Amino acid sequence: MKGIKKNLTEEYLYLDFSHQIEGCIFPLHTSVTLFLLSYCDCKIFKVCLVLTGESADTSLLKNVLSQHVEIQIISRQELPLIVQNCCLPAVVESPDSFCRAGLAVVLRHIVQRAYDAEPSKKGILELLGFKKTCLKACAEVSQWTRLCELTIPLSIENFLKESCDQHPAIPTEILQLEKKLSEPVRVHNDDKLRRQKLKQQKAAGAGPTLAQEKLKSQAHMQETSEDQDPSSQSLELQVAFSKLTVQEHPAAPNREPAHIRRAGACALPPLEHVFAEGLYFTLADLVLLPCIHHFLVVICKKLSKRLVEFPLLAAWYQRVQEVPGVKTAASRCGIQFLHLPELPTTSIEQHPKFSEAAGAEEHSDPSFIGGPRPTMTKLMEKGIEVMFSPHPCPAWTLDWNRLPAAVSPKEGKMSSDRALRKQQQLNNLVYVVTHQARPGDRIVDFCSGGGHVGIVLAHMLPSCQVTLIENKELSLIRAKKRSDELGLSNIWFIQANMEYFTGMFNIGVALHACGVATDMVIEHCIKTRASFVTCPCCYGFVQNTSKFSFPKSEQFKKTLSYKEHMILCRFADQTAVQLPPQRRLIGKQCMCLVDLDRARAAEERGYSVQVWFI
Repeated sequence: MKGIKKNLTEEYLYLDFSHQIEGCIFPLHTSVTLFLLSYCDCKIFKVCLVLTGESADTSLLKNVLSQHVEIQIISRQELPLIVQNCCLPAVVESPDSFCRAGLAVVLRHIVQRAYDAEPSKKGILELLGFKKTCLKACAEVSQWTRLCELTIPLSIENFLKESCDQHPAIPTEILQLEKKLSEPVRVHNDDKLRRQKLKQQKAAGAGPTLAQEKLKSQAHMQETSEDQDPSSQSLELQVAFSKLTVQEHPAAPNREPAHIRRAGACALPPLEHVFAEGLYFTLADLVLLPCIHHFLVVICKKLSKRLVEFPLLAAWYQRVQEVPGVKTAASRCGIQFLHLPELPTTSIEQHPKFSEAAGAEEHSDPSFIGGPRPTMTKLMEKGIEVMFSPHPCPAWTLDWNRLPAAVSPKEGKMSSDRALRKQQQLNNLVYVVTHQARPGDRIVDFCSGGGHVGIVLAHMLPSCQVTLIENKELSLIRAKKRSDELGLSNIWFIQANMEYFTGMFNIGVALHACGVATDMVIEHCIKTRASFVTCPCCYGFVQNTSKFSFPKSEQFKKTLSYKEHMILCRFADQTAVQLPPQRRLIGKQCMCLVDLDRARAAEERGYSVQVWFI
């Protein structure tokens, strides 16, 4: 990139910049990322703001940018090619062949790198939560990740743009978050904590609720709180703050009284939210804080009477401010926190805009008969039968003995038997792709895992550019190590959800994209008008999502209900060799019908599709 001298240890962080309004950098993804860098005191990235338009005004940026992070402003044309194919934010390792893209992936990487640079800051790593799973699930399958990563930032951006109106509409996503904060917390040691809370409540009578202790929590989080009796706080606050403060003499565990141990689960009080994901301060809180702050600024200025509608959100906002390091990070980023009044808590009524209607169809089909046979009979009556296309060359195989060792899936940390089965699967996919690819084609291996498909294709087709897209970091790192051993120069590695890959390509491939991920791959290919070769798996995980509903094709929709289609999906997984032959046959037929629906849906959009069973 022009004007920057690189070395092999540097990582470059690219952030969009379109404009700013009253100290808020747009898009909010950029504000969130800069806030995390400030909170972690992370200076190991070369940060570049990428202008999204020619007229972007950068004159006032110094007032809202963290002064301890060196930032360069560049144009989109100066981005590395691999980043030009991704949504920002993105992090790239030199020499520009490994990219991480998307807010959740980038933020998790920043946390990990900040901890690696200074392992004494263990509190940084704890931002990733229990088993390091905070915002790890991709937004396509996790409603919580989608809310934090996509819908809340985007909805608040729109809210801020509309705030010039007298009465801007409250984003539905804010209502969803308020409702989320009212729900009981589930944690790994749930039963133990609820029994401790029951003991605490019985010792103190009815006991205060967490919302009533908002002001007490602020005092506890400050260094001047040494004289406060921790037992006067709710159990949730004690548990949450114990991870945020240093305890020189941790209390020894006491055996619970008999009446507490014998209490049934229904008699145990629920745990209340302290932070966004439950009891513990995590990355999700840091993602939401800049967004909610700017939302509340508008509410207090123009819609102050509506503040009472968000008592839990306001309590969370006040509580997060008192976490050590948050105020310092906010000050560096030009965020001036609000001082909100204590609001009375009320029960959250179901809002019509976000009431859940999922699954309603499952209980409204009086003609439904369980099992796969009635469903298959129903399809046959409409002329839809199990039908596989013949394999064009079933004897074709790669000469694995002549290929370099790093090309073989045996190098991807799996057993010999599994590696042999993987080779058989690769034979079929590679046959199709190599006979369709042309020199200069761009091939994308979606849900690439350890790169078993992509690495073979990159080795077999040196004149094509192959891109591996995978959400799991360790799998992609293993794939890159194998690629480096082979000296491949026509391969890219992108750790991201597939929807964050925006580049053009000619052929999309997916081996064992689980459940609805196969449908996402096909949809991505259709939107780009690329050919696709997929080998689906985990049919039992197929379900309606925010983007897809089943059945997909008009032909199947006219015949089957959602529940009937799900029956086919559940039985499609029952093809293991250990099962009785008749049951395996039914599983194979159900598998074919699910894929036939996918094929018909693609044909309705101008594709010619073949379904093979191998």
